[in-house]
Amino acid sequence: MRGVRVQGLMTMAPLVEAEATRPCFHRLRGIRDALAQAFLEADWHELSMGMTNDFEVAVEEGATLLRLGRAIFGPREEE
Repeated sequence: MRGVRVQGLMTMAPLVEAEATRPCFHRLRGIRDALAQAFLEADWHELSMGMTNDFEVAVEEGATLLRLGRAIFGPREEE
């Protein structure tokens, strides 16, 4: 697609204990690595994975971008 530049992949792991998210993050890194070998013209340096409850595991598995909303802003208020 013209005008679209892939820079990586993103995932959201299931809401489970942090360590239980590791297979999800590990698998995404493997998919990214395979795509990088198959599509050399794209820049595959980003792995957006990990949220407040599991970001440490995500970083250990290669995350380059994290989503830490609750860690920064606190829990959402129910309306």
